[in-house]
Amino acid sequence: MNAAQSVADVYFTDMRCPVDYSLLTKMKKLLRAAGLDALEVAGKFVAIKMHFGEPGNLAFLRPNFARCVADMIRERGGLPFLTDCSTLYVGRRKHALEHLAAAQENGFSPLSTGCQLLIGDGLKGTDDVEVPVPNGEIFQTARIGRTIMDADVFISLNHFKGHKRTGFGGAIKNVGMGCGSRAGKMAMHSCGKPEVTTEKCRSCGACMRFCAQQAIGWDAQHKARIDQEACVGCGRCIGICNHDAIASPIDAASDILNARMAEYAAAVLHGRPHFHISIANNISPCCDCHGGNDAAIVPDIGIFASFDPVALDQACIDAVNAAPVIASSRLGQSERSHGDCFTDIHPDTHGASQVEHAEHIGLGTRRYTLHTIEA
Repeated sequence: MNAAQSVADVYFTDMRCPVDYSLLTKMKKLLRAAGLDALEVAGKFVAIKMHFGEPGNLAFLRPNFARCVADMIRERGGLPFLTDCSTLYVGRRKHALEHLAAAQENGFSPLSTGCQLLIGDGLKGTDDVEVPVPNGEIFQTARIGRTIMDADVFISLNHFKGHKRTGFGGAIKNVGMGCGSRAGKMAMHSCGKPEVTTEKCRSCGACMRFCAQQAIGWDAQHKARIDQEACVGCGRCIGICNHDAIASPIDAASDILNARMAEYAAAVLHGRPHFHISIANNISPCCDCHGGNDAAIVPDIGIFASFDPVALDQACIDAVNAAPVIASSRLGQSERSHGDCFTDIHPDTHGASQVEHAEHIGLGTRRYTLHTIEA
């Protein structure tokens, strides 16, 4: 039976808890029902992929949720660690030192989460490995953070919310985009290659020294210039530049970006045990990558878990679309003419293309049975 014909099990619990009953206790009950304990983790490295939040944003997942998952893994002899890869754009998470500082500022530490934090693609976002893409139609290989691929078991813990370019961000985006190195993120985001902002260039020459293709030289003003024909789009120069003078154009259309993310997710997950958790609370219109967040568009929904990331995303989409809209939110003030909450917020996006392409290449199925777990 192929993925398109099967039906996946998705487990759900809402945010309601009796007095003196912790939501984290309820979350553990959900994860056990969903089969987390079926993963063989004893003596194995277990990557828990999540987003630590850009400082200033308050919608990201609390460290307590990560602690819940890490504790369950450690109790069974596993070696969990939290991980994410560096960003392609300029911000507080563009290299490992700033990324870890940002995570600590947002409350993530070994003390709060019960495990170590490792940046998946190294100090400057260039420590990656080329991984085959099973059934890939756009990519044959993907550039994934080496630390993530070194893990024996993979768990995705994501905050389900909107996104201005992909429509929504859930399991597929957390795995596909989130695990790509800087070169991988360039391949997903861009139809072009890095470019130099002349006004920011300090003429230090660092990018030239580290370009393996010798694609960078001086222009007439003694500023760095990238030969687009010689450049292979590895993104190393972006990480090397300490002055944010080099960036990649983000110009891939929404559907193309979503399909590319789905193929990267397939590369990350193929050939090893994996499990996925989505927390649909503080459902903001835009991603946790922003240094701020708008008000939630619908009330908090709950926690979802599944072995199938496609079914998980579909279940979250359906739950958000079925939820009452908060009138004062960005969604409540939109025209709401598309029949989909996230496209209503971001009309240039088609978030469903994530799950459509993911199902098409065999990553999972959009058909699911929802099992509700009570306190």
